[in-house]
Amino acid sequence: MSEASGAGGRLTAKGRATRERIVAAAAQLMFERGVAGTSTEDVRAAAEVSTSQIYHYFRDKPALVRAVITHQTEQIMTAQQAFFARLDSMDGLRAWRDALVELQRSRQCAGGCPIGSLGSELADSDAAARAAVAAGFARWAEAIAAGLRAMRDRGELRAGADPDRLGLAVLTALQGGLLLTQIRRDTVALETGLDAMLELVESYLV
Repeated sequence: MSEASGAGGRLTAKGRATRERIVAAAAQLMFERGVAGTSTEDVRAAAEVSTSQIYHYFRDKPALVRAVITHQTEQIMTAQQAFFARLDSMDGLRAWRDALVELQRSRQCAGGCPIGSLGSELADSDAAARAAVAAGFARWAEAIAAGLRAMRDRGELRAGADPDRLGLAVLTALQGGLLLTQIRRDTVALETGLDAMLELVESYLV
């Protein structure tokens, strides 16, 4: 059964635009207030749609939440795509690190990770949401690992380097750093964690 009830998943251009507006509004609210702090009425008002329109596209709130996770994952991957294409060098890795730190500063260190915060809130109560967040993190880790894999394949990293494990470790440092940035309201932990991981990657250079 499609998440878009009554539409069979085949939406008109107007229908797609309305659905995307609902998801974008829900994503912003859930980023600011969390899932529990965001009601369907809040989404209705922010998206300027009727309640019946929301339930036309989403059978229930969990379905909307899953759409928000997908939306936030795509936003992250798209926003970082230019950096991901350059993660095959230490200069590219450092530029990515600097951009992440600057983004948190521009947000006054509030909010944390758009999908990490959803995962933390939902992992123990919504198995489908947890799986969706895990899939998003897997894409993120693979984007990092792909750059490291290219470095290894060019002979710039020692053969013993494991791009998949390193990519996951970098993402882990990033997520932990984002959480502490949100709590501490400074970027010291984020900078420290990412710098430590980049130093580890650098230790594998030939």
